[in-house]
Amino acid sequence: MREIRILELIEGAKQARGLTVIIDVLRAFSLECYLYDMGAALIRPVGSVEDAFRLRAAYPGSLMIGERGGRKIDGADFGNTPSGIRSEDVAGKMIFHTTSAGTQGVINAHGATEILTGSLVNARAVAEYIRQKQPEEVSLVAMGNGGIRRAEEDVLCAEYIRSLAVGEPMKNLQERIMELPDHGAAHFFNPETQDVFPEPDFWLCMKNDRFPFVLRIEKDETGFRSVRVAVP
Repeated sequence: MREIRILELIEGAKQARGLTVIIDVLRAFSLECYLYDMGAALIRPVGSVEDAFRLRAAYPGSLMIGERGGRKIDGADFGNTPSGIRSEDVAGKMIFHTTSAGTQGVINAHGATEILTGSLVNARAVAEYIRQKQPEEVSLVAMGNGGIRRAEEDVLCAEYIRSLAVGEPMKNLQERIMELPDHGAAHFFNPETQDVFPEPDFWLCMKNDRFPFVLRIEKDETGFRSVRVAVP
């Protein structure tokens, strides 16, 4: 690999080149891994709320999951919360997923030759995919809060993926994870915001390397699709 760059926010997604990993730990792309593990048939990242509603209407029996500012979109089937969704809710379903940061990165990564999504829960699989592909250029995009403000958990995830991809595993990962509640994730521990940011979501999203698969973004006549790919 010639270069592994870490970029940030929506502007970083626009600058991404080569094999691009769009990272959203809290919570979009952690959630998508859990959704596939629960038996979801297909997840489609969508940019706008309007498009998500339109697509759900066009595919009877599908679901819409989405948030803006972290809060569940009125009329969506579920919010962006891994602790608030059960297998029986999503098994066998097509899901249209729109968020403030993660899915916006997918939509804006116009210069990428290939797009994966990334989070701590499948970081090792993402790194191994990169090692196996050996692309000339890799862009790791930490999407941040709303795609406009740095989020330490996304930067940490990008650094962790890079460390694994170059064969220099990060030794202080767990220590840095435990520091996150004091560095931007305090809202998951605030009793007044548990309806939007439940504490169990934080811990589910911190289970690093739980899933041995990546989610690769493809495109068809309907739009983007997130495809589960096992990584040996």
